[in-house]
Amino acid sequence: MSPIIKKKGEKFTLPSKYLLFILTILCTGMVLLTFQTTVFSGPLSAIAGYTVVPFEEGISVIGSWLANRSEELGQIRDLIAENETLKQQVDELTIENTRLQQDRYELTNLRELYNLDAQYDEYEKTGARIIARDSGNWFYSFVINKGTNDGIAVDMNVMAGSGLVGRIVDVGPNWAKVKSIIADDSNVSAMVLSSSDNMIVSGNLKLYASGVIEFTQLVDSDNVVVEGDKIVTSNISDKYLPGILIGYISTINQDANNLTKSGYITPAVDFEHLEEVLVVMELKQTIEE
Repeated sequence: MSPIIKKKGEKFTLPSKYLLFILTILCTGMVLLTFQTTVFSGPLSAIAGYTVVPFEEGISVIGSWLANRSEELGQIRDLIAENETLKQQVDELTIENTRLQQDRYELTNLRELYNLDAQYDEYEKTGARIIARDSGNWFYSFVINKGTNDGIAVDMNVMAGSGLVGRIVDVGPNWAKVKSIIADDSNVSAMVLSSSDNMIVSGNLKLYASGVIEFTQLVDSDNVVVEGDKIVTSNISDKYLPGILIGYISTINQDANNLTKSGYITPAVDFEHLEEVLVVMELKQTIEE
């Protein structure tokens, strides 16, 4: 084997195989030295104290650190898995809570319809669900899921909440269109329940933005009508059955002719949140006949 000759100007480099060999001898020596320190004392123990012991302590510290990191990583993985499980549970509970709220809301609506049905028990009625409506914030015109196949006919009265919604204006085999009393072209012959004084209730979408509709042509000769009085459909209405609640007087004004009064009514029905309605299965014309 030829000797390693270092040329002038070149850096000395040790081949990898020699470096590996030296490190192997060194590690072996350290192990033997460690073993000897358990049997012999004296100089070898002193040397081990300065060389092997710090080496072992370093390895112990590194091992402990790696063990702690491994344990922490395991805990992190467990926490991530637990977090995903909790998220799934939260999503499921949110869905269940939403469903329960919807059920409660529908139950409230059904109770209102039941009470309304009992209040007007002299009329045969059927329940229906709203399936479409015209654009806008309020149900001034909408479609229900029952039609001629269910006995629905034009001019049948429609109720919800605490009173009158409107009437059927068009009908198909399994659908019907309802025009409500708040529509701009709606007019209802009405009367004050306490005094039987007649008036005309007119729809007005701009007014309903303030929560009211208009009444006109009230003849109150005895000045007995006051704010808060109930307004119902009158006996002389040609489309609406008598005695159905429309709303409550909120404002009364004396007209310029000093003969009639006008003002505003707060409707008994919330025309912004309708979902189910009752259709009265009798026509005013049929009852009169």
